[in-house]
Amino acid sequence: MKYREFGKLGIQGSAFGLGCMRFNGAASGDSVIDEQKAISLIRRAIDGGVTYLDTAYVYLDKTSETVLGKALRDGYRDRVTIATKMPMEYVHNREEMQALLDEELKKLQTDHIDFYLMHGINREKWEYFKSIGAPQFFDDMKREGKIRYKCFSFHGPYEDFEFILNDWDWDMVQIQYNFMDVENQAGTKGLELAGRLGIPVVIMEGLLGGRLANAPENVQALYDAFPVKRSPVEWAFRWLCNHPQIATVLSGCNEPEQIDDNLRIFDTVEPGIMTADELKLIDDVRAAYVSRTKIGCTGCRYCMPCPNGVDIPGIFAVWNSSALYNADPKENFGMKMILKNGATPDKCVACGACEAACPQHLSIIGELQRAWGEMMG
Repeated sequence: MKYREFGKLGIQGSAFGLGCMRFNGAASGDSVIDEQKAISLIRRAIDGGVTYLDTAYVYLDKTSETVLGKALRDGYRDRVTIATKMPMEYVHNREEMQALLDEELKKLQTDHIDFYLMHGINREKWEYFKSIGAPQFFDDMKREGKIRYKCFSFHGPYEDFEFILNDWDWDMVQIQYNFMDVENQAGTKGLELAGRLGIPVVIMEGLLGGRLANAPENVQALYDAFPVKRSPVEWAFRWLCNHPQIATVLSGCNEPEQIDDNLRIFDTVEPGIMTADELKLIDDVRAAYVSRTKIGCTGCRYCMPCPNGVDIPGIFAVWNSSALYNADPKENFGMKMILKNGATPDKCVACGACEAACPQHLSIIGELQRAWGEMMG
């Protein structure tokens, strides 16, 4: 296992961080953890050199922290650092923040949390956390030794990321980043900004929810033609670890073989490891994915709100994503929300308001029907 510097903190952690959001295997469904299997996987990772474990209060119907706590008995807690998170929707004042942290400590069977994160914030959520006194609470808990480092995980535009990162003395940040997200959310600009500030970066969605693990035919052809043979998973992780600003890359594993494969990959990666030819390969792979785009919708939302409630950019986003990654659109979270909210194209009356507002001059009315036919057919 390679170990990497955590920026200004003066500590090291494993390049592979085990994400504890996706454990499953119980017959009753994905949201129910097969505890014994999960504990075995966690300990297998630690025995292989993993020192960074990431969970959250809400993961797996609020059971992930409990199972992690059980896995860290028998001396395993002393070998690792734990990251967990405070969700905005469960706290409204200091008393509730204290109660939630104490509950997490109890579930994790520990007297302190190493990396404590404000969960999934953007600028609006950061302003909310400030309004209820979360920064002061985090400072107080750090002084009391209940947390070691003040952190946040981020989902939002770069402008929000830049503001939040400069608005407080953060110890660590967790962002979504992979070779397809270089200009999405915090993106490469955000990664480099954190690096300049000495703030270590932990990466989530390095495989884009698993979508980069199984390359479509035109992408796989590029991998196959390259002189060095690696799996899409290894290429994705290798590209991430090439960045010196990255402290840890999170990966969720459901099988021992996945743990072992990650241990192998992260024993061979370090900053600057990618050659010029390998970096060009990833640029070509990115272009090959983008070539699969169905429609040039940028998600600007000038077409919204639709007077009849159709989620136009949401439908196009699912259409593009399922085409890019050769994925089932019916399994896409965005599609599930569109169906749940009834924001489907059958509500369209062809009024044309969306097409008049679209800066891309897309034929939205016809393309909506084509998208829906392909995805639901």
